[in-house]
Amino acid sequence: MKNLMLLPFLLLVATLSAQQPYTPPKDLAGAWEFTPDPSLPNVMILGDSISIGYTRNVRAELRGKANVFRPLNGKNPVNCGDTIMGLAGLDQWLAGRKWHVIHCNWGLWDICYREPGKVKAGNRNKLKGKIALSLEDYTANLDQIMTRLQATGAKVIWASTTHVPDGEPGRYAGDEIRYNEAAAAIMKKRKIPLNDLHALTKSWEGAHSIGKSDVHYTSEGSRLLGRQVSAAILPLLD
Repeated sequence: MKNLMLLPFLLLVATLSAQQPYTPPKDLAGAWEFTPDPSLPNVMILGDSISIGYTRNVRAELRGKANVFRPLNGKNPVNCGDTIMGLAGLDQWLAGRKWHVIHCNWGLWDICYREPGKVKAGNRNKLKGKIALSLEDYTANLDQIMTRLQATGAKVIWASTTHVPDGEPGRYAGDEIRYNEAAAAIMKKRKIPLNDLHALTKSWEGAHSIGKSDVHYTSEGSRLLGRQVSAAILPLLD
């Protein structure tokens, strides 16, 4: 009976996993594996394609100070998707190591409207699609994720979801603010520090976006994000 109750959840995870999230090719290119130094603390970065873009910048910033990981599928970085996929993947992503710091975010996928029949822009369609997670479901899932992350004994940092520009094909500008507010309330309750990537990216006014109304960033944008993420992590390595 227990397995039967899990079936709808597993089917939903499989459906979401079948949707291939878009990550700019420049952020995927090159080597992702590295040889960790056992004398250094281990840092895990969890998040969507935006975090894929800045992970190696963080690794470079913290070279000699920490081993910086993100989940891999073979040799490729994993996009951690929405909070449903986060709950499903955590055990696998965090297995096998002691984590000193976990820097994480979920949000861009949760607020995305997707139309199954649409083949472009990652199925994004805010006019005909359905939002991935309601605010209530997002909040409940995120609270569970934070319980599990804090149970690892690692110091957890929450990154606010980055800015959604007007005209983005699958998201309504401003939804990320409401979801960020809900996330901030969870972090305040749990005494988890906030790394405000939303404020940083909004201040750019599109200057570092890879295209008009695009949520993804140029190499310079990823470098600036990586610098702020590194600055948030560094004090927690002691």
